[in-house]
Amino acid sequence: MSTYRPGAIEDQFGRMLEDMFDNFFAPLAAGGGAARLAGDGVGAPRLNITENENAFEVQAEMPGVKKEDVKVAIDGQRVTLEGESKREDEQREGDQLVYAERSVRKFTRSFMLPTEVDDAGAEARLEDGVLKLTLPKKQGSEAKRITIQ
Repeated sequence: MSTYRPGAIEDQFGRMLEDMFDNFFAPLAAGGGAARLAGDGVGAPRLNITENENAFEVQAEMPGVKKEDVKVAIDGQRVTLEGESKREDEQREGDQLVYAERSVRKFTRSFMLPTEVDDAGAEARLEDGVLKLTLPKKQGSEAKRITIQ
């Protein structure tokens, strides 16, 4: 059963626009020129976010990214992921590169959670190309309802 969250449609629309601009302009920003526009762009990691009574669990796809190249920042309800995958070519003397699709990939992805996160208890681990975050909910950060007079 899915839970309705106010703003969910707006979040999806905003994400679509963000992806469109990221994928379209990233090759130019990376110095790839117009020819790279037809190829793959630099995309932010795809996420799954689940919620239980005490915490949010986030899984972000990050194939080819090393843990030392990932930064996670928490500011209240906002979580920001930054990272970079670096191309490490092992080319022997005399070898000539015939075709290359691999490149350096940088990304930033921010998202808002429904309640604030207790950043002191947050945990992150990178396993098999997936960043897994456990983000405990901050106690007392629930929205307060007030009576209209």
